[in-house]
Amino acid sequence: MSLLKEINSPEDLKKLSKEELPTVADELRHYIIDIVSQYGGHFGASLGVVELTVALHYVFNTPNDKVVWDVGHQAYGHKILTGRKDVFKTNRRLNGISGFPKITESEYDAFGVGHSSTSISAGLGMAMASKLKNEKRQIVSVIGDGSMTAGLAFEALNHAGIAKTDILVILNDNCMGIDPNVGALKEYLTSISASHYYNRLKDDIWNVLGKIPIGGNFTREMISKLEYGIKSVIIKNSNFFESLKFRYFGPIEGHHVNKLVDTLQDLSVIPGPKLLHIRTVKGKGYKPAELDQTLWHAPGLFDKITGEIFKKDTSKPSPPKYQDVFGHSIIELAMANDKIVGITPAMPSGSSLKFMMEQMPDRAFDVGICEQHAVTLSAGMATQGMRVFCNIYSSFMQRAYDQVIHDVAIQNLPVVFCLDRGGLVGEDGATHHGCYDIAYMRCIPNMILSAPMNEIELRNLMFTAQLPSTTNPFVIRYPRGEGVLIDWRKPFEEITIGKGRIVQQGTTIAILSYGHPGNFVTTAIEQLIKEGILAPTHVDLRFAKPLDEDLLHQICKTHSKILTIEDGALQGGVGTAILEFIYDHQYQQQIKEVVRLGIPDKVIEHGTPKELHHLCYYDTQAIVETIKKMAL
Repeated sequence: MSLLKEINSPEDLKKLSKEELPTVADELRHYIIDIVSQYGGHFGASLGVVELTVALHYVFNTPNDKVVWDVGHQAYGHKILTGRKDVFKTNRRLNGISGFPKITESEYDAFGVGHSSTSISAGLGMAMASKLKNEKRQIVSVIGDGSMTAGLAFEALNHAGIAKTDILVILNDNCMGIDPNVGALKEYLTSISASHYYNRLKDDIWNVLGKIPIGGNFTREMISKLEYGIKSVIIKNSNFFESLKFRYFGPIEGHHVNKLVDTLQDLSVIPGPKLLHIRTVKGKGYKPAELDQTLWHAPGLFDKITGEIFKKDTSKPSPPKYQDVFGHSIIELAMANDKIVGITPAMPSGSSLKFMMEQMPDRAFDVGICEQHAVTLSAGMATQGMRVFCNIYSSFMQRAYDQVIHDVAIQNLPVVFCLDRGGLVGEDGATHHGCYDIAYMRCIPNMILSAPMNEIELRNLMFTAQLPSTTNPFVIRYPRGEGVLIDWRKPFEEITIGKGRIVQQGTTIAILSYGHPGNFVTTAIEQLIKEGILAPTHVDLRFAKPLDEDLLHQICKTHSKILTIEDGALQGGVGTAILEFIYDHQYQQQIKEVVRLGIPDKVIEHGTPKELHHLCYYDTQAIVETIKKMAL
């Protein structure tokens, strides 16, 4: 690390000669491997753009020039070169640096990201603002080919082509998101990269036209039109990006740092919107990550020498992940119901729909990073009698909210939305927490909102949602990671929609839980009983909409205090629904106290789920302490 140890800012990098840059790239790659192997985090994406990261900060005058990263999985090298090398080991840890670019963390982080496909829109906004303010700066948006499939990216390209700014879009083409990319764009990029004839001809045309002197009868605009016209005539399929009025360059090798430096220097003086297409390998420089790019997207801790990923102790059986229960259960249901299909926007591994895609490839679909399309596609299928399980992470569902309302709910189509990662997801932080789905779904007419307390409940809710008698949109939300039951594969049973259950009967105080946090309540009650404190009643609501009004009337008539627990935002959540019920049915005199525990009205940063549950004060300890106070 002889060179990297002296680099604490891009200015330090610029002091080096071009001949030293390959060494910097090698050292940067090994530093990422060293730290991530010991402390965890995303892995393959940043290794794939090491050379690009070095070249960007070597050529451009950051932070005056703006580099906007897409998603942020690929920004580890960027963080290390911009003053965060010594704190990089705190990445994604409580009170440490974020795993993604974050405006408040560094002036070099031009835009905060966590979800995909935002970089071109944000970069264009910066470029247009700079133009209006007469500020001279370069704007570079770095987007992966998987992120380019989203509608937001296409919308931004469409505008950028006519916005008359000098924005540079770098398309990092590695054929991978978390899982392999899908769709026609992926096939197009593969074909254009493989066409030696196209690329040789394109380069020859540019080399000739580039020698025509500017001035007199020739302007840059005339030469650009001449170049485009010649290529359109000679080349059977005109370049897609050039049809949007981008100057297209590439594809070029993305792991040759000096070639990238030369290219970026050339492009920095060319006016107008430009797109540089580079080919990279996700996980480059670490052979196991190159060979299994999905596994090594975020592998956890591992031995950097042997490539062994450290697994938890499997000598004792443990509960499965909720998403795996979903993945196996949908296959069982689909085998009995030929109308069932599964849809996910680019998360077949994360959602475990991959199991169905392997066994029933004609009935399970990855639509790319296109949440809006996933929802309306599901709606279209539902109009034809299909039972669609649309599996989208809670925080990603926010991107398709209009489609949920306009295309599903208003038409009352029985689409089943399986919202994975409901609640606090942990180290991915604010951009990935599923805080808001309860509140933003609860206000939509026709919606059924449910949450299982355990794996058996998840299976039974899935079974209920696909029954012919269920004719409404049906939300099932569940958390990231492990459940609580080892023996979970039980026969399916129908659950009456809108009916909760009493887990434990007590007196005076009633705890109303929604979803997985009900397990925190069970543990808390066990602790209270051990301490000799009278056990409260515990109600597993199961449904946030419709509420079990018969059960709530019973609770309000027999208890004087209520505690609500949810893994979601308190504003507009289940606790709010209970307060509405109490007010609407005039139980204000009977119910002396209502306490709501859940996610407070502030942005929650990153940390382990256990740390964040404690920080937000709805873990087992918080429940015990709250019940003790309420019992006084």
